[in-house]
Amino acid sequence: MSRVEEASLTIPETADEDEAAAIAAAVAAHLRDREAAAAAAAAEGEMESWDGERWRFAGRLASVTGRAARVPDGAPRDGWAAAGRTDRF
Repeated sequence: MSRVEEASLTIPETADEDEAAAIAAAVAAHLRDREAAAAAAAAEGEMESWDGERWRFAGRLASVTGRAARVPDGAPRDGWAAAGRTDRF
């Protein structure tokens, strides 16, 4: 199963044409790498899963923020991305 996510890119106003092109190229390469990794995992029959990690992450959030929160199944599996959405848990 493929999941399409919307991405937005904001380039600083102070960036010149070359810098803006470099930023856009780096982001595009990152997105391509993520798609390739997801395709490789799907081809190997491996599905990304929280399998215990979700509860560990919830415990870590509780210890850091001081409040318990249930991490939903649909939360990003990347810890940094999930941490940025803790206000929605």
